[in-house]
Amino acid sequence: MNMMNFTKTVLKNLFSKPATRNYPAQPKEFFARTRGHVEIEIQSCVFCGLCSKKCPTGAITVERGEKQWSIERFGCIQCGYCVESCPKKCLSMCPPYPQPEAQKPMESYVQPEPEPLEKNEKQENAEQ
Repeated sequence: MNMMNFTKTVLKNLFSKPATRNYPAQPKEFFARTRGHVEIEIQSCVFCGLCSKKCPTGAITVERGEKQWSIERFGCIQCGYCVESCPKKCLSMCPPYPQPEAQKPMESYVQPEPEPLEKNEKQENAEQ
């Protein structure tokens, strides 16, 4: 009797698609509202520091004078409070999670200096 139950299970599994996916060849598709990791558009950031103040773990640091924004990826709990509080909307949550590493990296972003205007461009802007 047990042999018949087992045969039924074998035939069912033989002709159905697998329950798992081939992970390295077929990466996971994230849901639309998945909170993965924080990304920044450093060019539009005004370095107000609201994201740093709203971060419950203190993973984000903002240095206004040096125009530097830093995040400790493994200190971040992906809550999204920093994204909600950003007045310029330069922060966003991207689906993939941070990759595992042996050490806790600190990612820093520095806003590039704007290119100086040439003398002719300054005069044109002043005339307008």
